[in-house]
Amino acid sequence: MTTSPTPPVRHAFVTGASKGIGRAIAERIAAAGGDVAITARDAGALADVAQALDAAHPGRVVGIPCDVRDEAAVHDAVRHATELFGGLDLVVANAGIGRFAPVPDLTSEDWHAVIDTNLTGVFHTAQATLPALEASQGLLVTIGSLAGANFFAGGAAYNASKFGLLGFTQALMLDVRDRGVRVSTIMPGSVATPFAGREPTDADAWKIQPEDVATLVMDLAAMPARTLPSRIEVRPARPPKR
Repeated sequence: MTTSPTPPVRHAFVTGASKGIGRAIAERIAAAGGDVAITARDAGALADVAQALDAAHPGRVVGIPCDVRDEAAVHDAVRHATELFGGLDLVVANAGIGRFAPVPDLTSEDWHAVIDTNLTGVFHTAQATLPALEASQGLLVTIGSLAGANFFAGGAAYNASKFGLLGFTQALMLDVRDRGVRVSTIMPGSVATPFAGREPTDADAWKIQPEDVATLVMDLAAMPARTLPSRIEVRPARPPKR
């Protein structure tokens, strides 16, 4: 008699999952037999994605509208997911935005939108989910960027958010590893995903695809608990020559 292997992820919480990397991660978790709560600010887009994923993987996906900048909303969303599933063993802090301008032209509104979403939103997500992850001895993955190690003109807000995210994630990893919670960050380069108002086209085929990042997340979840790849840089294998 054979038994089915235990899924690498049983109960997950993924932010920023109405498109791109977040959606790909949620779909991969559900396809592997895990339950996943997905969040996004746009309730309509989130509902459409949750419905589509649930049709493909019945009973596996629930959408919870949530703006990660709102601390109370994040705690409410996590509470809902935890009560629904009975716990969480994977959290993916993916929600992020990009607004780009030279510092003399960068508005305070754009600065705060980027920092509050990409950095403070991850802080809110981590604080809200850590009790559940400690109970399950689970994994928290933040989705960073190579822009967190390489600055560029016009990227002050985005660079600051991603440099900060790298520092936050690595410090968090040290804070909670003795509690049995593993923390890792994935830092992709160019990804073919809707971002900063741009939709991917066939010309983006050379870029990292969202499902490639989803594969990394699942690989991290399947890693023996004694081993932690705490920082993963990933880039296109063959970018176009300039």
